[in-house]
Amino acid sequence: MTDNKNTGDGYTVGRDNIQIWGLDVHQPVFAIAASLVIAFVVITIVFQEQAAAMFIALRPWLTTRFDWVFVISTNIFLLVTLSLIFSPWAKVRIGGPGATPDYSYASWFALMFAAGIGIGLMFYGVLEPFNNYLHPPLGFENSDPSIRDIAMAATIFHWALHPWAIYAVVGLALAIFSYNKGLPLTIRSAFYPFLGERVWGWPGHLIDILAVLATLFGIATTLGYGAEQASAGLAYLYDIPASNFTKIALIIVITIIALISVLRGLDGGVKRLSEINLVLAGLLTLFVVIAGATMDIFAGFLTNIVAYLKYLPALSNWVGREDTAFYHGWTTFYWAWWIAWSPFVGMFIARVSRGRTVREFLVCTLIVPSLASILWMTAFGDSAIEQYLRSGYDGVFNAVQNSQLELSLFRFLEQLPLPEISSAVALLLIVIFFVTSMDSGSLVIDIITAGGKLNAPIPQRAFWCCFEGLIAIALLLGGGLAALQALALATAFPFTLLMLGLCVAIVQGLRSEAV
Repeated sequence: MTDNKNTGDGYTVGRDNIQIWGLDVHQPVFAIAASLVIAFVVITIVFQEQAAAMFIALRPWLTTRFDWVFVISTNIFLLVTLSLIFSPWAKVRIGGPGATPDYSYASWFALMFAAGIGIGLMFYGVLEPFNNYLHPPLGFENSDPSIRDIAMAATIFHWALHPWAIYAVVGLALAIFSYNKGLPLTIRSAFYPFLGERVWGWPGHLIDILAVLATLFGIATTLGYGAEQASAGLAYLYDIPASNFTKIALIIVITIIALISVLRGLDGGVKRLSEINLVLAGLLTLFVVIAGATMDIFAGFLTNIVAYLKYLPALSNWVGREDTAFYHGWTTFYWAWWIAWSPFVGMFIARVSRGRTVREFLVCTLIVPSLASILWMTAFGDSAIEQYLRSGYDGVFNAVQNSQLELSLFRFLEQLPLPEISSAVALLLIVIFFVTSMDSGSLVIDIITAGGKLNAPIPQRAFWCCFEGLIAIALLLGGGLAALQALALATAFPFTLLMLGLCVAIVQGLRSEAV
């Protein structure tokens, strides 16, 4: 047993840890989480047909019965975080009055952006706006003159304020209770106001185990999307068959790259890759803006913000919705997916946010990424609609209508200059997003299963990195994306209830801080 940091209340990070085979693990959390993951992978691979049938049935069951839980909760998260920006507590500094930031604004944002959005923008940036244009929500007809506005507003709704509020709740709770209250950087610490010393017992163990499982399945969902899109890109650009073998090979190769990043550590690995990712994403966006309808994109950026704010109340509503395909298939799934990612992203954001004020934290995790997402969706999605309307190009239309969803981005880039180069850059971005998700996810899971230790042995992080890849492979074999989506929903539902408690914990934690 090793001691890392005294919390001031009698608890010591690593108190329940054991050292075995060069590992330093939190005994019940690591053992139970690892056992459940291993059992899940084995059962899913052995009983592929039965697993596929169960997963396919699970998603609609969850989205139709618990849609209101996800939507109401996410609305609460947004209201809480926005109100805190303008509260007197916004001046509280994470880590105490004398704390200084560990990272520059550019590096800090790069880390948050790469971890928080990942492959999602690459997969949905063209697909979702175009799909919403063809199948508009809120009862709009295709002949309605506002159809383009509602298509973009509905897309931005899923990628702007609401999802980032989910991350901000978890991140701020962990940052306050870890850096200001001296508790371990693990999910259970934020529940100390409710559980007291019991947080170090089985109630806390169960919270951390749930956080590990939600993180693993949330990341696996994203890895599945990445494998689908990367394999489709390889087939489209280089005639490499988009088979399960290709997808599995991609996951294995990228897992190996992620392992190399793990060995290089946070600053030498994921930080460096996140900065590269941000630069490449910025260059690709700049290329689309310059090579496409530049003035229309700039005008669309402002128009889409106005449309988003206009339709935000209707899109946030959960009462009497008739657009069930959009409401259940998109919104409910999205909120569950973001919530499944929130233990991982929230803890990762907290890990790199020491020295920032609460206002800085919330603005940079809520407002700035939302504006970046709106710009991305406008440059890619709105431009794809423009290609279809002005020039009659039906490449993206055919991809969406023929369920070749993973080809949407590549079909869009095909109409711009230098499509081979821009598509290759997009493919590289997908791979790097893949790697940063696995690396930073492994870091977070390792911290949780090491009882809050920030510098546990590297082999532990490598263990979780490998199992992230194995889960993605198992789920792809046992039902494909439907299986990945179903597991994200299943783990997100109980964690949603825990997050409502985090909102109260944040207020209690900040109330005790001197402003």
